[in-house]
Amino acid sequence: MSAASPVVQLDDVHLSFKGVKAVNGVSLHVEPGELFAIIGPNGAGKTSLFNVISGVYQPQEGRVRFQGQDVLGRKPSDIARRGVARTFQNIALFEHLTVTDNLMLGRHQHIGYGWPSAFAWWGRAKREEIVHRRFCEEIVDFLELEQWRGMPVGLLPYGVQKRVELGRALAMEPKLLLLDEPVAGMNLEETEDMARFVLDIRDELDVPIIMVEHDMGLVMDLADRILVVDFGTPITTGTPDEVQRHPDVIRAYLGQELSS
Repeated sequence: MSAASPVVQLDDVHLSFKGVKAVNGVSLHVEPGELFAIIGPNGAGKTSLFNVISGVYQPQEGRVRFQGQDVLGRKPSDIARRGVARTFQNIALFEHLTVTDNLMLGRHQHIGYGWPSAFAWWGRAKREEIVHRRFCEEIVDFLELEQWRGMPVGLLPYGVQKRVELGRALAMEPKLLLLDEPVAGMNLEETEDMARFVLDIRDELDVPIIMVEHDMGLVMDLADRILVVDFGTPITTGTPDEVQRHPDVIRAYLGQELSS
């Protein structure tokens, strides 16, 4: 792996809810330019790990560092401003707003003008608005959303809505992108499109990614390294080939058919 410092690092993280262990001693690190996947059965603690990284949950033990800085105890808004963006299992878009307007919501943390300037629509507000909309148009082109840019997202196919949510995260200009089940509910064609965009984000935009996903074919094809968790406890971390051959993973999750 790269000799550079990890983008994000978790050390021996423990998170409990009323005595129930959601995360039990998980350590991980993600290198610059890496696509890191977290897999495990439902209830394994995958989304809880995302919530720890993004500041939604505060673990009782352990350390969380982002770009070399301790972020444990920081508010989610502060961690987002530092460059952590995420998508969600369930689509969380504003259905009555257009594709472009939903993307513009991702620019919120980059807006430097106040409401008086915005209300008057002059000076800094107007200049910044032009810059932000131009940035969103680049995302529209990158994710091939041109034909839907002016449509309310509630009228769009499910797979396109998932793409818009990905675009909103990209509008934040992330230094780390958290993808929570990016192809859940998609058909084969939509899954293939999303896989291509995820690789383009890593390779062309040079954004490191942590992905939680149940589609094992997708994970094995895309991920550089994989962490396997079960009931909040880490089983192993390794390359897709190493993970598929690990006996504990085969028994706990993948099944014999994926071990060959």
